[in-house]
This record gives sequence, structure tokens and C-alpha cells, in this order.
Amino acid sequence: MKALIINESFFSNTEKIAQAIGDSLGTSMEVEICKVSQVKPEQLKDLNLLIAGSATRAFSPSPGTKRFIKSIRPMSLKNVKAAAFDTRIPEDKVKSRALLFLMKVFGYAAEPISKKLAKKGAHIVIEPEGFFVEDSEGPLRDSELERAAAWAKEIQRK
Repeated sequence: MKALIINESFFSNTEKIAQAIGDSLGTSMEVEICKVSQVKPEQLKDLNLLIAGSATRAFSPSPGTKRFIKSIRPMSLKNVKAAAFDTRIPEDKVKSRALLFLMKVFGYAAEPISKKLAKKGAHIVIEPEGFFVEDSEGPLRDSELERAAAWAKEIQRK
């Protein structure tokens, strides 16, 4: 089986999560991890699993992640399993009531990524997941790398 994990990371937190997922999957399949800006169309050929991750920026996926998904030809992910994740600040770290309200209304990056991959024909195998950073630049919360590895194991069972 062939898996591609793409990510866009601004402070290396999302990239670390992608690596933890890849390390966990790599025990049972061929895994390639790539920054979204470096993905080539041929990498999507003969793919069994696509995992897309992004830092949450302005309550949505990063601009590069949006461009990448938009560039995928319609239905070209048919028969490809897919999953999406993001990195985000947890609600307990947000002091502003207005920002908390906006977070609840507009959400995070993983869900829109998942929906857009499905529109490209992918079969979403697991609910989108968010991994927590302590502040906008990180670091990752303790045990998030382990949680990412466990999430990857769940994907393998699908």
C-alpha cells in the first residue's frame, strides 16, 4: 500500500504531527511525507491513502493547502482512502470571549480539508482530527505526537 501525507506547517508543529503519523503508518505501508508546496501531480497516482494536514489559519486551512486541494482534478481521488488533520490552539488557552465565539462558529482546518477531499472523490475513513499547540507558534502539547501515532493506527484499521 502507498500513502502520501501532505502538510503545511508554519512553525514546524504540523510537520511534526505529519512525521509521527508517517512513522506509525510506515510499519505497514510505503509512506511519503511531503510539504504541500512540493507535491507533484504524479505523487497522487497509484495512491491508496492520502492524509492532508494544515495549521489552522483564520479558522480554515492554510492558503497553500487550499490551493493544493483545489488543484486536484475532480474525482481523481476515487478509490483513495483519505483523512485530514490540523494543528490548533485549544479553547482553554484562549482568553478572548470573542475569539472563542468565532472558533465555535467557524471551526478549524481539518473539517473543510476532509470535505474538499471527499468532493474530489476520496473515501474519508476517519473523522478529521485536531492536534493541540500551546500557543500560535507552539510547542505541541505534551503527548500530541503519541496521540497522532494512535490516530494513524486507527486509520490503518479502516
